Amino acid sequence: MVGGGLLPLPCFRTRKPQPEPDRDPVLLVSGIGGSILHSRNKKLFGLETRVWVRIILAELLFNERLISLYNPKTGYAECVDDHLEIVVPDDDNGLYAIDILDPSSLVKCLHVDDVYHFHDMIDMLVGCGYKKGTTLFGYGYDFRQSNRIGKILDGLKKKLETAFKASGGRKVNLISHSMGGLLISCFMSLHNDIFSKYVNKWISIACPFQGAPGCINDCLLTGLQFVEGIESQFFVSRWTFHQLLVECPSVYEMLTNLGFKWHAQPQIQVWQKNSVDGKTSVGLKSYGPTESFALFAEALRNNEIQFKGKTVALPFNFDILKWATGTRKVIDNARLPDGVSFYNIYGILLDTPFDVCYGSETMPIEDLSEICKTLPVYSYVDGDGTVPSESAKADGFPAVERAGVAASHRELLKDATVFQLIQKWLGVDQKVNKHLTTSKVVDASLM
Repeated sequence: MVGGGLLPLPCFRTRKPQPEPDRDPVLLVSGIGGSILHSRNKKLFGLETRVWVRIILAELLFNERLISLYNPKTGYAECVDDHLEIVVPDDDNGLYAIDILDPSSLVKCLHVDDVYHFHDMIDMLVGCGYKKGTTLFGYGYDFRQSNRIGKILDGLKKKLETAFKASGGRKVNLISHSMGGLLISCFMSLHNDIFSKYVNKWISIACPFQGAPGCINDCLLTGLQFVEGIESQFFVSRWTFHQLLVECPSVYEMLTNLGFKWHAQPQIQVWQKNSVDGKTSVGLKSYGPTESFALFAEALRNNEIQFKGKTVALPFNFDILKWATGTRKVIDNARLPDGVSFYNIYGILLDTPFDVCYGSETMPIEDLSEICKTLPVYSYVDGDGTVPSESAKADGFPAVERAGVAASHRELLKDATVFQLIQKWLGVDQKVNKHLTTSKVVDASLM
C-alpha cells in the first residue's frame, strides 16, 4: 500500500513501445550456385519446379530442366528444352532464394549445412534490428549468366531502388559473397552514377577479383561437387554439374585474369605420353593461363550430352570466352565512387587449389580428352579452399579495411568473426575477434 493504492503487478505494467533501431538498409547479394532456381514451363500454365538446389530428384531434374546452351546472338545461356525458362523466386523480399537453398522439410530436419547459405547471416542481421522488407533485402539471380548481362544488372538496379525507397530514401549497404562481388563490380563499372546514388557501403566476402585458377580450370575440365560427404550421393554428380558449367558465361568470367601480376602464374600440368619415330616417352607439360585455352579446346573436343534422344555437343566455347574477355575489361575498369566505403573480407589459412595436374609419370595421359575423366591433383596456396587470398584481397579499390579470416569459402557466411566485422562496419557493434588479420589501407596496390 502506497498512498492508499496498490502497486501494479509487473506483468500488468504498460510497456512503452520500443522505437525501431536506426538502420540503413542492407542488400545481400549471392554468388555462383547461391540462389534457388526454378524451371518454368512456358506451355503448362507457367508451372514452376525447383531445380536448384535440391537433394531429392536432383540429378533427374537437373538434366531435364537446367542443362543449357549459350546463345551468342543473345548472350544468354538458354535451356536446351526451349519450352522451359529459368526464373528466381523473389519471395520474402528476395531473401528466400538465398537463405536455405533446399528449403524442403527433409533438409531442414537433417540440417544439411551445405545448403544453409545466407541463413545464419540473415538471422544475425534480424537480431541486430534489421527488418525484412524495410531494411533487409536479398538478391538472388540466374548465376549461369554473365555478370554484365542486362537482366542481371537490371534486377540489381531494381533491388537497390526498392531498398532505397522502402527505408525512406536511405542509401544501401551491400554485402556480397563470392561471384556476387564481380556482379557488383560490373554494375559499378557500367552504372557508376546509379551506384553512387543508391550505395553507402559495400562489404565484399570471398570474391575472386582476379579469378580462382585451380577451381575454375578444373570445373571446366572435370566438373564440380557442390555438396560433399554422404549427402553428395543424393545430389547432382560432379560430371553432370560439369555439363552445365561448360556453357555458363559466369564460369568463364572467373578464369585467371591475364592482366594480373600473380606471385607465380597459375598452371595446368599434364603428364603426357608422346611417340616419335616409334619411340615412346613421358613428359610433364605445363600450360599457362593463355596456353590453357588450347588445352581446354582439345580436352573438350568430344564433350557431349544425350538429351531426349539427341546428341548435343558441348565443346569449350570460344564465343563465351570472347564475351568473358569483354567482361574482364569491364571489371578492371570499375572505380569506387566518391562517398562509397568499401570493405573486404577474404579467407585465409586453408589449402586452396592453384595449379592443377592430370595424369602421372606412371599413368600418363595419351589423349588430352582423357583429362575429363581424370581426378586432378592440386598444388595449393593460401586462401579459403576455393579462392586464393592473393586474388580475393586484390580488389583494386581504396578499401577502408581488409580482413583475412580463417574460414572456408561458404563458412565465411556463418563465421562469428565475420559477423563481428559486419556489425562493426555497419555501426551496430564494436566488438571484433582478435583471431584475424586486418589492415586499414589507402591503396590496394600496396598490399
